[in-house]
Amino acid sequence: MNTADAKRVLETALICSQQPLPLREMGVLFDDSLDAPSIEALLLELQQDWDGRGVELVKVATGWRFQSRPEMRPFLDRLHPEKPPRYTRATLETLAIVAYRQPVTRGDIENIRGVTVNSLLIKQLEDRGWIEVIGHRETVGRPALFATTRHFLDDLGLASLDQLPLMETAAQQSDALDMLELQLQGRDEPAQTDAAVATEPNPAGAAGVDDEPISLTGTQA
Repeated sequence: MNTADAKRVLETALICSQQPLPLREMGVLFDDSLDAPSIEALLLELQQDWDGRGVELVKVATGWRFQSRPEMRPFLDRLHPEKPPRYTRATLETLAIVAYRQPVTRGDIENIRGVTVNSLLIKQLEDRGWIEVIGHRETVGRPALFATTRHFLDDLGLASLDQLPLMETAAQQSDALDMLELQLQGRDEPAQTDAAVATEPNPAGAAGVDDEPISLTGTQA
């Protein structure tokens, strides 16, 4: 099979797939006659072929996929005028803490945010497939350690955590949270699922998350 035909096979499989395709699955298309480096080289060529179009070929955590470019979103939204889901600041901050400081316990999250974390909020993030328990800290009570999932990276269109935006200043933290919300809109269930966690208890003397910016930089305690 020549290069043009191989690229056409890959292009067809990727366009027709509902999920990102890893290299090992794409190898099956060629009866394993092409190794992973060869397939990846073809994908890079295919990526260039689609440069400048409304759709792009990208590598995410679980494989490769075609997706619309960000600048096409306003036009595509006209096909689905229903209001996209909105995520509470508490949800985004909790998700960001897990992403930037993982692995973390619920206690770590509470120490950073300065408020008690609603159990329903954690459950919703788990149900959406954005965070998961990867172990337990060897301390009193052996609290669960949370980390983000590859599905979370896929929904952000990222291949690795290294591609997350910097959050060294309060302004960058705000921009990163806005990016999280924008990228995750429409990825899962409707906005009303956040209603139950819109208000969280604030222990006496604790700083309110709406009053002061959280800090996600530095070494985890």
